[in-house]
Amino acid sequence: MLVVGQIIRAHGVRGEVVVDVRTDAPAERFAVGSVLETDSTAVRHLQSVPAGAWKPPPTLTIESLRPHQGRLLMVFEGLYDRNLAEDMRGVLLCVDSAAIPASDDPDEFNDHELIGLDVVDAAGEKVGELQRIDHAPAHDLLVVRLADGRTGLVPFVREIVPEVDVPGRRIVITPPEGLFDL
Repeated sequence: MLVVGQIIRAHGVRGEVVVDVRTDAPAERFAVGSVLETDSTAVRHLQSVPAGAWKPPPTLTIESLRPHQGRLLMVFEGLYDRNLAEDMRGVLLCVDSAAIPASDDPDEFNDHELIGLDVVDAAGEKVGELQRIDHAPAHDLLVVRLADGRTGLVPFVREIVPEVDVPGRRIVITPPEGLFDL
């Protein structure tokens, strides 16, 4: 699954929610009638809600949407109550990654293409494996499970990540000294 948005909070009293957009193609992903898959894994972790206590519907169909302060306000079919909208806080909105075509740009990647790739240094020695990509305001961060079991954050910038070889299943990094010493 490819995350395209996250429900931030309820807006108003009729089930409208604020959605943080996490895609470069919002017009393609968010349209009236679009069906999005849900992932509440982050919700359980962040809110410490007991497993089985509440689950969002497996899919949500967009009934209406409108822009609002750099985000989108949405109403999903069947969710017309503020309490239900509040329960949706933190839910990730996803699409099937198999339905996303690969980019024509050799320097552009979808997250799902990179997850699980080996992260190696310039000499080809394995540093770890890519777990996920965090999309931060300044630049993206590669979250790498290091060989010793720790987690390392690598800024996804050309100076530190000079090569991404999807067919070869590896990402080459040239980390500055001390990057993983924290």
